[in-house]
Amino acid sequence: MRPAGMLAACVVMMLATSPRLHGQDPLASARQLYAAAEYEEALRVLDGLPAAAAREERQTAELYRALCFVALGRRADADRALETLVTQNPMYRPADDLSPRLRAAFTDARRRVLPVVVQQQYAEAKTAYDRKMFVDAATGFRRVIDVLNDPDMAQSASQPPLADLRTLASGFHDLSVKAIAPPPPPPPPPAPVVLPPRIYTGDEREVVPPVAIHQELPRFPGAVRPGGVKGVVEVLIDEGGAVESASMLVPTIASYDKLLLAAASRWLYYPATVDGKPVKFRKRIQVTINEPSQR
Repeated sequence: MRPAGMLAACVVMMLATSPRLHGQDPLASARQLYAAAEYEEALRVLDGLPAAAAREERQTAELYRALCFVALGRRADADRALETLVTQNPMYRPADDLSPRLRAAFTDARRRVLPVVVQQQYAEAKTAYDRKMFVDAATGFRRVIDVLNDPDMAQSASQPPLADLRTLASGFHDLSVKAIAPPPPPPPPPAPVVLPPRIYTGDEREVVPPVAIHQELPRFPGAVRPGGVKGVVEVLIDEGGAVESASMLVPTIASYDKLLLAAASRWLYYPATVDGKPVKFRKRIQVTINEPSQR
């Protein structure tokens, strides 16, 4: 092969085997650079991770930062990266495929950092409690208890100043939960719409009008004027056949209207029906009082 052809082939091979960074996010690029043993370049890419990156991305970035530092023999920098990782998430645990060397370094970092972190968490939760921010306080004290129960904290949690912290955090957690105001009760369901019963008048084809059982007119007081006395009384008959209300549509005379309405309140009927079921019915009754000779 000619030299020019050999050079072109080498360039193609380099492009094919080098990390493909263009258009990739920083974490993906850092992973490829780490796999290609480009540790310094991977660290530069990780430094460019946006400040607004998600929590999981920041945790992964710190882990890869520690891996790069370990590979470069920079143990102090690796320890600081691991401490940052623990501070960001005290309960974080790396995947099982982490090398024994780095796993041991991570465990040591947790044992150094967690006692400080848990005291800070307790102070923040107690401040929230003192400010009556009971939801935040309960959450904070729960985190304190979880950290104190972590196996890597077994030795530190049994010694001052953390020996009594679990008891205090548990007590304040219970008080915070009790102090949280219960949610407001749900609004009562809307009252069912109860439509008033329909009142029939006899104009409806489906109604069978009421039949009078007792519908007696009172005696007319005094003399009847020539031509007699006429009027119209309207009664509302309920489903039981009793008169619910009575009124004069066409009055007679005041004294007789009073007697007539009193008598109407005692009238009784077989109730009107629709499909065999009793219904309310408004009935108009013509009242005619003739002269004495015709009574």
